[in-house]
Amino acid sequence: MATPQSQIQKKLYTVAEYLELERRAEARHEFIDGEIRAMAGESPQHSVINFDLIVEVGNQLKGKACQAFSPNMKIRSGEQTVSHSTKGLFSYADLTVVCGEAQFHDQVGDVLVNPKVIFEVLSPSTGSFDRGEKFQRYRTYNNSLSDYVLIWQTLPLIEHFQRQPNGQWLMTEVKGLESELSLASIDCRLKLAEIYNRVNFQSQDAAEPISEQTVEEP
Repeated sequence: MATPQSQIQKKLYTVAEYLELERRAEARHEFIDGEIRAMAGESPQHSVINFDLIVEVGNQLKGKACQAFSPNMKIRSGEQTVSHSTKGLFSYADLTVVCGEAQFHDQVGDVLVNPKVIFEVLSPSTGSFDRGEKFQRYRTYNNSLSDYVLIWQTLPLIEHFQRQPNGQWLMTEVKGLESELSLASIDCRLKLAEIYNRVNFQSQDAAEPISEQTVEEP
């Protein structure tokens, strides 16, 4: 008699096993509490937005103490000593900025542990995770993180989460091609018209007032 699917125990990988596999893999995978998950491909619109974002941020960081890392750089969100553990999150962001000297998980230098600003271009398949558990782990385990930026594909809209001195996160919504996002932590001002330079929206809304809300620490 076949074993019910619900009773089949999935193999849980350690962090060390994941990194060994990932460093040999041709495609990218994320690690979350022992599970290895393949990353979905990106749409042409996602790719265009991400490229323009990298160009804009990269240009503004020239000559400054902060540097940007491409979507191929991993980020660790978990305890420091985790090599033989199945707990933690190792993920990829669409763009990551580090200020000062970059710090890494190990000597290979492909896993950042001190991100300052993380950018994600939202996709239908990953948007809930990016807003939910991924952000929760970022803000819990990365004390260096000051800003989390979510960029929509379907309309000119950016959600900017900024860490406050009291530990809460303030969310600012920036909407409309005439608007711009100000990131004081890295001294950058990003015009939405530049980030969405090559994107054709079926309809474009006029810029709306910025709204704010807070996110409490867990």
